[in-house]
Amino acid sequence: MTASVLLAGCDTDQVSLATNAKANQPVPPKLLAAMVEKNMDLQSPILVRLFKQEAELEVWKQTRNGQFALLKTYPICRWSGDLGPKVREGDRQAPEGFYSINPGQMNPQSAYYLSFNTGYPNAFDKALGRTGSQLMVHGDCSSRGCYAMTDEQIAEIYSLGRESFFGGQKAFQLQAYPFKMTPVNMARHRNNPNMPFWKMIKEGYDHFEVTRQEPKVDFCERKYVFDAAKPPDAKRDPVFDASAKCPAYVIPDDIVAAVREKQQQDEAAYAKLVAKGTPVARMNTGIDGGMNKIFAAKIPEGSTGLSEGAEGTTLQMLAMAKAPGTIPGHVNPPKPNLDSVASAPAPQEEPVVAVSAPAANTRVANAAPAEKSGFFSNLGRKMGMGSAETTATTPPPQATASVAPATTSTTPATAASRLKAAVTRFVPGHDKSRDAAKDAPKSAVAAKPVEPTKPDTRLAATRPALKPSVSDGAGEATQIMGAAPVVSSNSFESRFGAVK
Repeated sequence: MTASVLLAGCDTDQVSLATNAKANQPVPPKLLAAMVEKNMDLQSPILVRLFKQEAELEVWKQTRNGQFALLKTYPICRWSGDLGPKVREGDRQAPEGFYSINPGQMNPQSAYYLSFNTGYPNAFDKALGRTGSQLMVHGDCSSRGCYAMTDEQIAEIYSLGRESFFGGQKAFQLQAYPFKMTPVNMARHRNNPNMPFWKMIKEGYDHFEVTRQEPKVDFCERKYVFDAAKPPDAKRDPVFDASAKCPAYVIPDDIVAAVREKQQQDEAAYAKLVAKGTPVARMNTGIDGGMNKIFAAKIPEGSTGLSEGAEGTTLQMLAMAKAPGTIPGHVNPPKPNLDSVASAPAPQEEPVVAVSAPAANTRVANAAPAEKSGFFSNLGRKMGMGSAETTATTPPPQATASVAPATTSTTPATAASRLKAAVTRFVPGHDKSRDAAKDAPKSAVAAKPVEPTKPDTRLAATRPALKPSVSDGAGEATQIMGAAPVVSSNSFESRFGAVK
């Protein structure tokens, strides 16, 4: 309700989206320079594409020739669920499909620095009876059905959307995909039960690829329709209803021809890949979502989950790269899938962690928020009521780190070692642990106990109001390697009390 009041009347250039400083940060100078280089205006329309498998968010912007060009690609810090569309409330799925973002969906008062609502469910989702609410793109790098960026990243994306509204764009399009809709990816996932849905939204992907124009999206007969226009003999535009029969419509001939040519090329490449035995993507049961490699490389026990990076790029190579924004202490990587890893013929990448940390400090994305002992909370639990679906914020209590005992050597003792042991036993003040460390193999890494840190009891409102832009070099010294997670004192419900 607060967000609705603040954003009322935001359809004009004269009205600011919000009065707070976070929502009105200027577009960074590096992005402005990129716009000049690519023949773009600051307030020209934008379009956003999301890819789960690649864990990337693309911002496209209209150039002065009327077509869209890629302005910047942002690595996604965290997304949850599996590849595939969101179906019901509580399934932890991040949505897939085409959505429209208007000024009223921009939330400057978000508990996650800044955010905008994806608009799920759209008319297609509702026609299929799909449920869910408050599915966002936001900061804080924590996701429970959302697409989470760093605070610095969402500040840039938010500023680009704000300027496009000031320029007259009524709403920008959000396209969310399981992966880049290439023949290779379609072949790898050919046995996935979501393939009919993916082929349907690939139609819109292809329309954008060949025209570089935002495709017009309609729904009828519980399916997507792209770039529909009225027939030549019609007197008015067709009226679409997602649950009703499709009206008479046509698609412009130039778009039809270009899309058909692209699809023929894609289908030929797909057939060759299947014929030569391209392996089907391994099921990833037990993993919740994904994380771009550049973030996973900087988190103890980091894992990319369902995400995949560029070929040849490993976590080791990215360990020294600059993080695109502040990685909060509470961020958790996707859960490792031990069953599928054990059954795999060979690992694609050896997981290497820059800084070791005990497993007790690792938090999982589906951890339930801390229970409250209030009357309404107890009553709700007795009635089987759960918390609202948004992004999980309250971690489980942090366990005290323990150090596993060192593995004993099976090498037979020599006379020298027995003599040394005797000396150690009878010489006062002799440091046996130092000798043990000296005798240990050089390749072994001694486990270092991690002292439990005191939880940070500050509320989200006490966080810094502004953070440097990603384009201006933020993140160089924002990651404390091996730091224990900061436990938020406020609950999941309180952070999503009125607005998110």
